[in-house]
Amino acid sequence: MDYGTVISGALEYTKDAPIGKWMQWVILAVLSLVQALTLSLIPPLSGYVARVLSGKTPAPEIDNWGRLFVDGWKWNIIVLIYMIPAIIVFLVLGGLSAISLLANAAAGGDPAAASAAALSLIGGFLLAGLVALVMTFIALFAILRFAYTDSLGEAFNFSVILGHIGKLGWGTWIIAVIILIVIAAIYGFVVGLLVNIPFLGWIIGIFLNAAFAVFYARYLAQVYEDVPAPA
Repeated sequence: MDYGTVISGALEYTKDAPIGKWMQWVILAVLSLVQALTLSLIPPLSGYVARVLSGKTPAPEIDNWGRLFVDGWKWNIIVLIYMIPAIIVFLVLGGLSAISLLANAAAGGDPAAASAAALSLIGGFLLAGLVALVMTFIALFAILRFAYTDSLGEAFNFSVILGHIGKLGWGTWIIAVIILIVIAAIYGFVVGLLVNIPFLGWIIGIFLNAAFAVFYARYLAQVYEDVPAPA
């Protein structure tokens, strides 16, 4: 995969929309602010990003507000369900270790037992983090599958999702996501500097966040489209 071409294609797409359509950019900036303030409880921006993830070109218009809200919540549900394994690992291992620490403290505090429980707690955190990382790579593809098929159920069609990743190549997919993470880190650093500009900084940040959401969605859509989904 030519990642440079994917990046330039996503940039060109973003330049045309929303940047090329100033009113649409304003609306997306407002949606970004609303979603951030409500902690994604009102997720219309995610709903719009799902439209971009579906591969629509040129960028889709912002309409059908009820659908944006519903699709945004479908996105939330997909992420939550895919994170359940990590949550279970954390609750079981981390929870048991925390209980052991509390019980040990109540019993007078055996240093050896406390150390063992603390190590177990750290191990639980690390294992839960590893599971969450693996599930994140799969969940991202599941969201793409949902966007392309317009079906929440297809986000959990594990055989097709894993088969599609296999055709694309796990290495290709992982590298693509890592590249996006690096781009996001650089973007975050630059925005972090800009938001310190008095008064205008946070406004600039909101507009850039809206544009970046379109960029990363188009980037992922192009990666997804590199090979056809299994029949």
